[in-house]
Amino acid sequence: MKHAIIAIAAAVVAAVGLTAQAARPAGTLALVGARVFDGTGAPVIEAGTIIVSNGKVDQVGPSTRVKIPAGTERIDVTGKTIVPGLVNAHGHVGDTVGLRSDPKSYTEEHIKRQLRLYSSYGITTVFSLGGDREQGFAVRDASRAQPDVARLFVAGDVITGKTPDEARAMVQRVADQKPDIIKIRVDDNLGTTTKMAPEIYRAVIDAAHQRGLRVAAHVFYLDDAKSLLKTGADYIAHSIRDKEVDAELIGLLKQRDVCVCPTLTREVSTFVYESRPAFFDDPFFLRSAESSVLAELVRPERQEGLRTSKSAQAYKAALKVASRNLKTLVDAGVRIAMGTDTGAPTGRFQGYFEHLELQLMSDAGLSARQVLAAATADAARCMKLDGQLGTLRPGAWADLLVVRSNPLENVRNLRTLESVWIGGRRISP
Repeated sequence: MKHAIIAIAAAVVAAVGLTAQAARPAGTLALVGARVFDGTGAPVIEAGTIIVSNGKVDQVGPSTRVKIPAGTERIDVTGKTIVPGLVNAHGHVGDTVGLRSDPKSYTEEHIKRQLRLYSSYGITTVFSLGGDREQGFAVRDASRAQPDVARLFVAGDVITGKTPDEARAMVQRVADQKPDIIKIRVDDNLGTTTKMAPEIYRAVIDAAHQRGLRVAAHVFYLDDAKSLLKTGADYIAHSIRDKEVDAELIGLLKQRDVCVCPTLTREVSTFVYESRPAFFDDPFFLRSAESSVLAELVRPERQEGLRTSKSAQAYKAALKVASRNLKTLVDAGVRIAMGTDTGAPTGRFQGYFEHLELQLMSDAGLSARQVLAAATADAARCMKLDGQLGTLRPGAWADLLVVRSNPLENVRNLRTLESVWIGGRRISP
């Protein structure tokens, strides 16, 4: 009799264990107690719980209301803040090594190294807008399964062509590689190069749309932006920097919900090294900066060259125009996507410059909530990834950041980064 009772008890314990195990989906964990900014526009949850299952958000809400499945791994993040992973809607990964380009360095490992750098700073998704080759596409495809670095999206070669037919042929070639977007440049680089003619970018936009692809346009001038939007461009990949934006441009943007990516740090990088930047003393920057690169950037000869450079000083003035235009567009209800143009061999530091961009957006007059939206939900929506990335709602990928201080009080508080999660896996630090 005694042995029978023991057997029955053991069976009950085993059954309970099996029930608890079944109640916990594979890979389930709960982040408990943090302030949660979920990116959806809903009020901030002051003491929330996020349940992650199989890499995606399963539940999110106040800790008093979310029921944690039995057997779930609990991680106490009380007193901290959770936000969606940051989306860089205009970056680059490629062959940059320090302050030079090395074509031999365009390898899958080098691309992953750059994506690992991005993710260490909380940038969990990067849209590489141009210069992407076979290896970049391969990394992009591999990241769809189980990313262990920032997610990558690519545009392939920037479309050029001296005639409409040449440009159309190039679109077809790039489209065959299955890029996420098509990229063009409509800019004369302050009068030093030939700008893409309207008949050529019209051909590009038409050919891309026929292949079901959107077109991102690099611009500088207000008139070019208007013409591109009337032609059907889908994304404005830089600020308008020659003059103040007007009601016509705002109307064109809002008519099709076309987003603008300001890339204010692109302008900063053209002149900031005319002297020693203040961020050279920021520990958050220095943790990944290479001493040899910093030494090159503070060489007196290099600094003097920038101080006397007409283009550097022109871009410095353009930054002021871009900042005013950003505030005007936000006030008018135009959707903004955070982006930086980082990755070029010009001292645009991947990872850190995204945080510098957020600060510049704040300095332009945006609220912390507006800046965070541009770097999360709106950036994802602008790149047609809403519902998948940029928010912490059920069904979205569990790409998130845990920070010690509240970024809704000051976006610089994102630099108190404690951990980065991509697809429900802790990536860094």
